[in-house]
Amino acid sequence: MPSSQASRANAEPLYGGRRPGRVTVRDLAAAKARGEKWPMLTAYDALTAGIFDEAGIPVLLVGDSAGNVVFGYDTTIPVTVDDLIPLTAAVVRGTRRAMVVADLPFGSYQGSPAAGLQAAVRFMKEAGAHAVKLEGGLRVAHHVEELVAAGIPVMGHLGLTPQSVYAFGGFRVQGRGEDGERLLRDAKALEAAGAFAVVLEGIPAALGTRITEALHVPTIGIGAGPGCDAQVLVWQDMAGLSSGAPKFAKRYADVASVLRTAATEFAADVAAGAFPTEEYSYQ
Repeated sequence: MPSSQASRANAEPLYGGRRPGRVTVRDLAAAKARGEKWPMLTAYDALTAGIFDEAGIPVLLVGDSAGNVVFGYDTTIPVTVDDLIPLTAAVVRGTRRAMVVADLPFGSYQGSPAAGLQAAVRFMKEAGAHAVKLEGGLRVAHHVEELVAAGIPVMGHLGLTPQSVYAFGGFRVQGRGEDGERLLRDAKALEAAGAFAVVLEGIPAALGTRITEALHVPTIGIGAGPGCDAQVLVWQDMAGLSSGAPKFAKRYADVASVLRTAATEFAADVAAGAFPTEEYSYQ
């Protein structure tokens, strides 16, 4: 690409950009270099993914949070690769521009780098994912190296990592006191291993800023304060569809109320014989 074209590509905003083609890890790096902040949302189906893509969201995560908001589990632990592959494929099919990142669920990579590679390859080949995400710091650095060496972009995840909820004794803020130094070392280890971005979840805002300033790759905050390069939310939390959302999840709509009203009005029309009318019937 000529330098002038490359400059224009790097100058296009990551959020809301309209350049043809998928967002790539190079686009995320360029946004970090520009100091541009950008949004990320979860997605689990083609319809909502397409809406978010049209809204200009540059990165969509098919999270193992599907365990909570799709499958109805209390934690993400039961989610499997087989659960997430069809969801990831649907999100890819429903979008044109967004980078689609697939979570590697609990048990799919902890055993060995080879196990992680096998799971990641399935997401890339069977679902068309553009990258994968895994949880952990120094202990998974070799896993990250193996995946990156195989040509698979990897997003890291530190702090309150939901797959370790039992080890943490619940959903508790991480990184306070001396633990913050460990998280900083873990973030640097992920970057050195080749991760193209790092999610920071449930940590003090000051630590989120410190890690962001220490890394050359983007940080994506979820309950990690405003100093991160990007912010991600579970879309059902963002839209007011889920109950009991965490402190960091600002509600931008009340979709639950809208759906409840629509369902109630539909049911009332059916019960009263008011639906379907001639307008909604074939002749």
